[in-house]
Amino acid sequence: MKSLGARLAISYAVASTATMICLFLIGRYSLEHYAIHGIDLLLQDEFRQIENHLGTDYATLTPAQLQERMRGSAAYESVLFYYEMHARGHGTLFRSANLRGRTIPDVPGEQFFNVHIDGEDAEMRVAEFILGPLDVMIATSKAHVKTVMDGYLDIFLGLLALVLVVNAAIGFILSRLALRPIRLIQETAAHISSDNLTERIPVSDVQDEISNLAQLLNRTFDRLESSFNQVRRFTAEASHELKTPLSLVRLQAEKLMVEGGLSPSQEESIQIQLEEITRLNQIIEDLLFLSRAEARAITLVTRREDPRRFLQNFGTDARVLCEHRGIRFVEMIEGSGLVDFDPKWIRQVLLNLVANALNASPPGGSLRLISDYASGVWRVALEDEGSGVPPGQRDRIFERFVRLEQPGRERPDKGSGLGLAISRSIVGLHRGAIHAEESPAGGLRVVFEIPLAPSSEEHRPDSAEPAQSMAGAGAA
Repeated sequence: MKSLGARLAISYAVASTATMICLFLIGRYSLEHYAIHGIDLLLQDEFRQIENHLGTDYATLTPAQLQERMRGSAAYESVLFYYEMHARGHGTLFRSANLRGRTIPDVPGEQFFNVHIDGEDAEMRVAEFILGPLDVMIATSKAHVKTVMDGYLDIFLGLLALVLVVNAAIGFILSRLALRPIRLIQETAAHISSDNLTERIPVSDVQDEISNLAQLLNRTFDRLESSFNQVRRFTAEASHELKTPLSLVRLQAEKLMVEGGLSPSQEESIQIQLEEITRLNQIIEDLLFLSRAEARAITLVTRREDPRRFLQNFGTDARVLCEHRGIRFVEMIEGSGLVDFDPKWIRQVLLNLVANALNASPPGGSLRLISDYASGVWRVALEDEGSGVPPGQRDRIFERFVRLEQPGRERPDKGSGLGLAISRSIVGLHRGAIHAEESPAGGLRVVFEIPLAPSSEEHRPDSAEPAQSMAGAGAA
């Protein structure tokens, strides 16, 4: 069972129920003990009554006189008691009529004991008393004790079922109350990420283990925030400082190319240097953008509009890129709605997605750009027909410098591994989210969602005909 609250509720219910069962057993033993003790006192009182009936001259009575006196006493008490009287050397002197010739068994050495008399359903409680030369045995049924014990058991079983339900409910409530601070810690910790390191867990005034845990986590988040800020400052400052020397190196290399006098191999080497410098400059620009995006230092120039025309214009450019690589581009725009977005940055997101999809797509494949509206968000998906990404790696592709190997590709991807990280930052600035999943064609499907404008109506799939355009040039 994974839920700690459920385990606590069940443990409380089990412990409370076990405690009640133990109390029942103790109570039953005590009740039965006192009930039997009451029977013993009753038997003692009955013996005193017999002693009074026999008189003070019981030692000189003949057997006939003894029987005569006992019949008078036993006639009234035979409903409750059984009597048997013995005398040393004379055998049985008297046996009550309700015994019907049966004998009360004797247990040597015991004054009070339990026995079974033939023909009687209930167990008998017997008391043996010595009166001079007489051995008097008095017995009574324990049926009423059994009735009380059975009733006690029935009441207990009913109460046990009720208490079990009540204990489970109380245990659930107590576990919810006890774990409420932990749930608050969990919810707050879930909100804290690399983009939001300023939030802290509320700490109650009660100094207990939960408060100590919250304080410990807050101190940990303080250290993480400090470390992240140092890394961001270093990245921004290092990237900024690298731009000037790289520009000088580029100028010197271009100067050598202009002046001439280089051998073909030297010109090729300088050309390679210029290409790598250009690539390095792009990485620096990307790192600077990520640093500014994480610091929320980028201002979006948003406008509220229906993204349909924006996507159609982008589709024209994307189709050209795909045709150059022999890939077919499919564009599907469904529904309508108003969205607050910055066209320049969303275009950058789409270009990054298309570039990655082209690198993963086989020749003759196709890309699908799908735009629709659902649950108050504008949703855009790009699907390719490549080899896809394993489920365990789909979240990692949005991290910096992550470049997964593409099976079957002869040359590695020369990208920096920052495109999807930049895309995630841009979508995050738009209060949206981006994720990857498996496409219907077996490749990768990258989806980003941006909330609709607050005053926008729900999407209307029937308000306009879905726009679909296909291009297959170069795919043959």
